[in-house]
Formats: sequence, structure tokens, C-alpha cells
Amino acid sequence: MGKDIKSFPLPDIDSTYDNTSGIPREIFEEASIEINIDDVALLESLNYEQRAAYNEIMTAIDTDHGGLFFVDGPGGTGKIFLYRALLAKVHSQNKLAVAAATSGVAASIMPSGRTAHSRFKIPLTIDEGGCCTFTKQSGTAKLLQTLSLIIWDKASMTKWQAVEALDNSLRDIMDLPELPFGGKTIVFGGDFRQVLPVVRRGSRA
Repeated sequence: MGKDIKSFPLPDIDSTYDNTSGIPREIFEEASIEINIDDVALLESLNYEQRAAYNEIMTAIDTDHGGLFFVDGPGGTGKIFLYRALLAKVHSQNKLAVAAATSGVAASIMPSGRTAHSRFKIPLTIDEGGCCTFTKQSGTAKLLQTLSLIIWDKASMTKWQAVEALDNSLRDIMDLPELPFGGKTIVFGGDFRQVLPVVRRGSRA
């Protein structure tokens, strides 16, 4: 089209990754995230309810027992605030954590956030009993195996089959089929007040 690629604001190619290191690119990218000093300081600003949730989740991470949590609250009550504090704390302990969201807009305001479909390789069309599309030997699987924390925001607006797919895949790659999400510490977040009620066999009206 007669244009130069330099005229477009594309990100620079990351040449720091070494293919011969034996470390999957996915793990390398997550381990390379710089800790935001402002996010580390958020711990001191948590209110009583945020602090209670923070302590409960961090206990599950520190004891490595895993746990399944749902952070519920109307928009603007500080759920992202809590997520940022959790991610900063986990990263400061040299552990890996990822943040995902059901929508791209919600993912864009999370530190290194990505959509859940992108992060977990969830199929766009999925049925009951489905799984994510990554293989057990893939970089995504190896990343998920090493994670100490997974945050999934706006989980209340996704299909339950998508959550089930992640559950099935984590049970498989962790070789812990009896534990929910393979024993990982998972924090779901959302606001069911923003989800329209479903009328069984109802018309569009």
C-alpha cells in the first residue's frame, strides 16, 4: 500500500527471549513482568472487607493448599484494587500469577491482563464437558502448572462451559482429577447485578 511499517505504532520485537534456554516463552514473559511499586503499596489502603479477602487468598497461596474464591461486589467497590494488590504481592515473592477477564475492556485495566479465551485457550464454541485447546506439553500448560494464583474477572458474564473447560484442563495437567481446578488458587470476580436474568423458554421480549 506504499506505507512503511515504521509509521504504525507497533510494539518493538522482544529479542530478550532465548529459544535455547529451555524455558517456555509463556513462563519467560510472565517472569519478566516488572513489579509496580505503586501496586505493592496498595496493601496499606485496603478496607476491612478487601483486607479480609486478601488475607484469606494469600493464606491459600502461602500454604500451597489451593482454594477457590469469588469476589463479589457492585462496580466501583474496589475489586480491581484488590486484584492489583494480590498480583503485586505474589510477584514480589518471585511467584507467578496471571490476570484474565471475560471481556477485553476489563482485561486491559488489569496488570498484564488478557482475555480468558486468549490466556487459557478456551474454544469459541464449547459444549458441556469440553477442555481448553492447549496440549499437556505446551508452554501454556507448563505456565499453568507453575502458577501460584489465577485471577479471572467478570466471570459472572461468561458461559459456565468455559469455566468447566478450565477446570477439566487444570485437573488433567496437574494430575489431580479429584481437586477443583487441579488444586490451584483461583480468584473469580464479578457482579451478578450486571447480569440479565434468564427466563426459561422465554421469548426475546
